[in-house]
Amino acid sequence: MDGATLSGGFADPPRDAAHAFRAAMTAMARPGRILAIAGATAPAPVSPAAATLLLVLCDPDTPVWLAPSHDSEALRAWLTFHTGAPLSPPAACRFALGNWPALMPLDRFPIGTPEYPDRSATLIVERPSLANDGARLTGPGIRDNARLDLPDTAALARNAALFPLGLDLFFTSGAQLAALPRSTRIG
Repeated sequence: MDGATLSGGFADPPRDAAHAFRAAMTAMARPGRILAIAGATAPAPVSPAAATLLLVLCDPDTPVWLAPSHDSEALRAWLTFHTGAPLSPPAACRFALGNWPALMPLDRFPIGTPEYPDRSATLIVERPSLANDGARLTGPGIRDNARLDLPDTAALARNAALFPLGLDLFFTSGAQLAALPRSTRIG
């Protein structure tokens, strides 16, 4: 293993992981809110926010699919060393990482079943930037409404219409993160 594989983890794992997990859960509980999250550094082109999410959400029981925009031997080695997460095809993953075009089409990811809606994938979508403008969001965790610049409002509205099935999404850019759970209505 080279130095890049071994480096990039949390400096203070218990503390950093707790802060990062709290940020991830807060983002999911407050759709559209942009939060700071950092602590990990993965091989390029992975943002610090996405690397941090991978460290706190993935483990040997959570298969990960790396979209072509992010798939590399360096990232595969880093992910395996730091999380133990197995790599999988899109249809079997619990997490997927990539930019929006590389993650398309959404229908290749598991959306859960009526008996087990939690057996769906969570997408970590890398974006050039995050902004509180664009699509209007309503639903659980949003007082009146929120706004978030989304890559494809129509596709994400179709995903929300599947509720309680569907995909959950994290959007990352640099050291920022926002979330869009499947329960959020887009209009």
